[in-house]
Amino acid sequence: MVERRVPQARFAGSPAGKTRTMELLSSVFMTLYTAVLIMVSIYGFHRWVLVYLYYRHRRREAPLPGQFDPLPRVTVQLPMYNEQYVAQRIIEHICRLRYPKDRIQIQVLDDSTDETTEIASAAVAAARGRGFDIEYIHRDDRTGYKAGAMENGLKTATGEFVTIFDADFVPEPEILMRSIHYFTDPKVCVVQTRWEHLNRRDSLLTRSQAIFLDGHFAIEHVARNRSGRFMSFNGTAGTWRRAAIADAGGWQHDTLTEDMDLSYRAQLRGWKFVFLPNVTAPAELPPNITAFKAQQHRWTKGGTQTAMKLLPRIWLSKVPLKAKIEATFHLTGFTIHLYMVMLVLMLFPAMHLQATPTAGAGAAWRTVFDLSIFWLATLSASTFYLCSQYELFGTWREALKYLPFLMALGVGICVSNAKAVLEAILGRQSEFVRTPKYGADGVHRAAPRHDTAAAAGPKRRRFDVIPYIELALGIYLGTCAVAGAIDTHSMMGAPFLMLFSVGFFYVSLLSFHAAWVRRRLAAGQPQPPKSKLAAQPQEK
Repeated sequence: MVERRVPQARFAGSPAGKTRTMELLSSVFMTLYTAVLIMVSIYGFHRWVLVYLYYRHRRREAPLPGQFDPLPRVTVQLPMYNEQYVAQRIIEHICRLRYPKDRIQIQVLDDSTDETTEIASAAVAAARGRGFDIEYIHRDDRTGYKAGAMENGLKTATGEFVTIFDADFVPEPEILMRSIHYFTDPKVCVVQTRWEHLNRRDSLLTRSQAIFLDGHFAIEHVARNRSGRFMSFNGTAGTWRRAAIADAGGWQHDTLTEDMDLSYRAQLRGWKFVFLPNVTAPAELPPNITAFKAQQHRWTKGGTQTAMKLLPRIWLSKVPLKAKIEATFHLTGFTIHLYMVMLVLMLFPAMHLQATPTAGAGAAWRTVFDLSIFWLATLSASTFYLCSQYELFGTWREALKYLPFLMALGVGICVSNAKAVLEAILGRQSEFVRTPKYGADGVHRAAPRHDTAAAAGPKRRRFDVIPYIELALGIYLGTCAVAGAIDTHSMMGAPFLMLFSVGFFYVSLLSFHAAWVRRRLAAGQPQPPKSKLAAQPQEK
């Protein structure tokens, strides 16, 4: 009997087979890694495009088409939910609007389950006693959340136009008179004003948020609106033509961003937006990390839901190609958080594979490629935010010192936001979590900074794994930074890895601190001092 011999190389367990298997796995991994890098660079390049569009079209201000005579009737809607610290303030400020009393109706749309109901109803009664046409509408079931409250308010609204303010806003008396006349153009459906920030200088966290939002309003909105692309209503500090709301299908609550959803549906119907960057409405920024993450989670999940709902309709419509492309970038932009998490997780294996002897032939190409990613992603974001500060305040020097932390914070919240993207893709429904407000007015606060027991909406799970993941990624990136300092073939410099590591540490530690505070408050213990991680001295 002749023994049949098979070459060992055919077996996966042989040295040659293992080598080929590892080479195949390495190739697949690096292909995926490169694809993620390309996606990050594409969205980074889009930042450059927005900056270009801004400077090309910034002088194309919307002309005032005419003047109303007489002034039209306006309904001001004030949706609120458990806003005990700001409910009275917003009602009083709306009563100071310089608009004829007989031409304005005020609706307080209150879904509250706490003492806000007594505060708001008392403020409404006082305003009614001074001759204002104001009504208090309270719902017990909160169906549709904010969208449901506004849709319910339209049943008794008497205005041709509907102005919306969230409870934490402090609008200037002239804001309505400075914006209403743009509706003399019958094609205009929305006039959006720019947000300002009452507590911009309160802490490192609020300063960073302010710069984030400044970029959105000062660069993004202007670039899109004045270049003929679609933009989004921001849910507050703006006015809608009531006929346009009805024509676009009304307020719908199948996404968590009802404002973005209605905006795109209206523009697909041919309605026009007007953005007024020089007309501002101050509001409060979330002063703690819990509130900030809850807000970002809602915006990210709602934006992804809107993309899944409307992008097919947008591409099948007859709107210009440039509007379709920009809408795609806008609505899918939230997926960058998912790519960032993937990039962070793949970083160490990629560094190892790039450092292997067999990879030496392509080291120069990889260096050029990684440098391109740096320019497209990192520097594009930096340029974007510096331009917004220069356009708003005439200087970029003060903002420059906050840019490293801005980059770190953007990476630090990517885990929470990536979770929001996945929830939207998987169709997981969740409650509309309001952003807590504390009554910040730039001078003092009417509420404790750590009153987070009811601040973030629904009851939280006993164990929140996200801060632990953020802490683990901080440690992981710190390890990669050390390896990067030793290995000259790493894809990024150690300083940037340490910066991103700090972002994860910052977000996770503040999250742990907020959870500890909630436990103390729930147990009836005295409120602890404010975390030093979130604060810095107030500027006088």
